[in-house]
Amino acid sequence: MDNKLPDVVDSEIIRRVTNGEVNAFELLMEKYGDMVSRIVSRHIPHAKSEEVVQDVFVRIYQSLGSYSAKSPFSFWLSKIAVRCCYDFWRQQHRKKEFALSGLTEDHQNWIDAVQAAESREVFEREASRREAAEVLEYALGKLSAEDRMVLTMVYLEGIPVAEVAGLLGRTVVGVKVRAHRSRHKMRKIISSLLGERHKEDGN
Repeated sequence: MDNKLPDVVDSEIIRRVTNGEVNAFELLMEKYGDMVSRIVSRHIPHAKSEEVVQDVFVRIYQSLGSYSAKSPFSFWLSKIAVRCCYDFWRQQHRKKEFALSGLTEDHQNWIDAVQAAESREVFEREASRREAAEVLEYALGKLSAEDRMVLTMVYLEGIPVAEVAGLLGRTVVGVKVRAHRSRHKMRKIISSLLGERHKEDGN
């Protein structure tokens, strides 16, 4: 099925929905469903991603009347998706901590490599390793929602800072500062984790 709907422009669908033709909103869901799912899946755990995707489309429907067409609809929609991911993490309260005893030798080697990483390329490569998943999730879970989103988009996804600023409604300078600080915070968290691991090894 072709979800691009080449014969129907977004503005016409939006006009129909805002004029009361509620069922026309399904056309936007069909067209942008995959894009929203991709954005959400990059930030939200799989078990919760479907719920967040639904929240995104609810918010899009509720906000449709405020779309001014000053930017492409896809970008406006992406901002809402990113904001929903941000709100998800802002509302989360971690129920359990990562077990230090669960760290394997591979995990420890990964931590050492991340500590030594000085470039985004190295950071991305190390973050993609299988051994990194639990440690990375632990560290990200210690960050604020905005720190987490900025660090993930800038360093892990490689999205240009200007685009991240647009998606989050922040200035470019603000995102650069936040990215630098959040990366430093995460390194401190991982360093602390490594230090605790060394203490355990010494006992």
